[in-house]
Amino acid sequence: MPTWTALTTLPDEASAIALGDALERLDPAPEGVGVFEMEDGSSLWEVGGYFTAAPDRTALAVLQAAFGARPFAVSELPETDWVAKVRRELAPIEAGRFFLYGSHDADRVPDGRIALLVDAAMAFGTGHHGTTQGCLLALDRLIDAGIVGRNVADIGCGTAVLAMAAARAWPDAAVIASDIDAVAVDVARANVALNALSDRVACIEAAGFDAADLAAASPFDLVFANILKAPLIDLATPMARHTAPGGHAILSGLLNEQADEVSAIYGSAGFAPVHRRQIGDWTTLTVRRAD
Repeated sequence: MPTWTALTTLPDEASAIALGDALERLDPAPEGVGVFEMEDGSSLWEVGGYFTAAPDRTALAVLQAAFGARPFAVSELPETDWVAKVRRELAPIEAGRFFLYGSHDADRVPDGRIALLVDAAMAFGTGHHGTTQGCLLALDRLIDAGIVGRNVADIGCGTAVLAMAAARAWPDAAVIASDIDAVAVDVARANVALNALSDRVACIEAAGFDAADLAAASPFDLVFANILKAPLIDLATPMARHTAPGGHAILSGLLNEQADEVSAIYGSAGFAPVHRRQIGDWTTLTVRRAD
């Protein structure tokens, strides 16, 4: 079945969200709508609709004008078996002691590694992105330094790779994984079950620390937040409240040029820098809350 995409950008979040809501009321309606802050430092927001019938270009032009967006770029995508494509192209990932693999590579798991299975149909967050790799390597470094996590939170967990890595590394740790996106939480739960960790990792839908389960479980001695610059900045003060004295936070989703600003903001919130790693265009920060 052919698929069409219609993509545009806007300069602010509120307009982007409003345009995304309006897209959902088109006829033919999109099968899905995405609203994302772009990760190129431009401060623009991208709005996209995904259609199984050709979108009404006149209606798109009306929406573009009404919301002050750039003209929609409409593309027809070729029919592709995406799962087969992912299986061909996503090789296993090694990050320190961690080994992430798809079910098609089960025979390639080396001995003596912490192995995590992420199915090809759940490709987002498999560790192939520099931010996820950076977080895994930051966790690996903490383990090498003798840190033992007993109470861990993965905020904006995506596929829950980081939560599962902590659960496997520290068998006695209580781990909670949260995401603002209900679909991501469903994927996280499926991944956790696939790795036989359902009794170790709780997956919940929540924005930041705004959930009773997170409040009840805090303070945490390790928090992952692999998200983006703006939500990381918003989380600095709440994270200080929910991180135990002496506890660590691993922060990513940051372009290299954004890292200094975020580090300074977390310093003002009571976190001291511990380590910084760049992988490609992305930086991962490890910080420690004052005792």
